[in-house]
Amino acid sequence: MKVTTTIPQNDLQRVPAAAQAIEHAGYDAITTLENRHDPFLPLAVAATCTQRIELVTGIAISFLRSPMSAANLAWDLNEASRGRFVLGLGTQIRAHNENRFSVPWSPPVPRMREYVESLRAIWRAWKYGERLHYVGKHYHFTLMTPNFVPEGSGLELPAVTLAAVGPTAYACTRSVPASISARWSYRRFMRASRLPGASASISKSPAGGSSPPGRMTKQLPPQAPGCVSESHFTAPLRPTGRCSKSTDSAISGANSIA
Repeated sequence: MKVTTTIPQNDLQRVPAAAQAIEHAGYDAITTLENRHDPFLPLAVAATCTQRIELVTGIAISFLRSPMSAANLAWDLNEASRGRFVLGLGTQIRAHNENRFSVPWSPPVPRMREYVESLRAIWRAWKYGERLHYVGKHYHFTLMTPNFVPEGSGLELPAVTLAAVGPTAYACTRSVPASISARWSYRRFMRASRLPGASASISKSPAGGSSPPGRMTKQLPPQAPGCVSESHFTAPLRPTGRCSKSTDSAISGANSIA
């Protein structure tokens, strides 16, 4: 198990002392959020003043940035931290995409799958000199001239984690593959929806083979913030009709096992 915490994102001047104190205290990782402030800038500062601790966006909102922009940010942070950066991505909901970021909305799981695939195609082009040719329904990358290839020091490519709620999102982490970052949950919802989905994802290896049931492959450790609620509310959870069918189905199933 890894223990993580956050750093002040509202004042970059405070980041060096905070990051060093967190590392000295023995934490495994520092995470940043994309709420009021950019999640990448504080980690850039922390990368220059720490030596061991992982630096994780938890999460950066994917669709408001081109995969090319995200690839550049992740590459530079991975280099600055000497391989300690983890790119945590999430989709946010439709209202935020359309009305806060002015980003067109489409089914998020297929789009996120292409997002991660294109990220890795870009990174492979930079690291190994492969021809960049990624053509999907949502993203299209076929141009990469030497002038735009960032320098590299031979580090492993950045790790990727995906925020997941429903079973379809968990399936995406299996097919990409990427680590699972479970978000805020009630215990009943975790048991009904997330844990079964995570088990299905855990049983598959990154190479497409299988691992013993219930074992996560070494390359893809699951992640979850410490906020699974043992809610004191006695009223049953109810499907809202505003969620996906799989989510509402999980909510209905949660009541039977609470």
